[in-house]
Amino acid sequence: MENRFFLTKPTVNLKEEYLSFYQEWVDSGETMIPWVIEKDPTNFEEMVQFLTDNHNGTNLPEGWVPDSTYWLINENRQIIGVVNIRHQLTEFLLYQGGHIGYGIRPLQRRKGYATKLLSLSLEKAQDLGLTKLLIVCDENNTGSVKTIINNNGVIDKDFIEEDGNIVKRYWIEL
Repeated sequence: MENRFFLTKPTVNLKEEYLSFYQEWVDSGETMIPWVIEKDPTNFEEMVQFLTDNHNGTNLPEGWVPDSTYWLINENRQIIGVVNIRHQLTEFLLYQGGHIGYGIRPLQRRKGYATKLLSLSLEKAQDLGLTKLLIVCDENNTGSVKTIINNNGVIDKDFIEEDGNIVKRYWIEL
């Protein structure tokens, strides 16, 4: 039987599951992507409120756009991944951030979950009124390149960061 997956808004009801997800990422030593999982979950209720405020566009730092975070969970309520959807683009996001950032917990990668996560995220983006989305990833992130292409990403001009890193830019029309 195929696993069923759902996107859910961050909730204190999934605290233990999220802390497990977070700790696995910390233990891996990898960069936390999307950026929202860098947020320290020690005060869990405060972290969830921060994410809710971002979704509602309240208490945003200057220059930030509203964004929505969702957790990809399976039928066992295990958090498999996280996605962050920006409601609009700034000049910076147009080249280096895009509308959607996502990540799959380290021990659950290479199983097709990122493709599913992005697919479900596109539905949420459409619910937010977005019709054309920019998704970016580093050129050397072949898994993410495949994920974006599997979700009908159309390549645009690359962006080269100051350190020489090449950011692949893709558009997806909904």
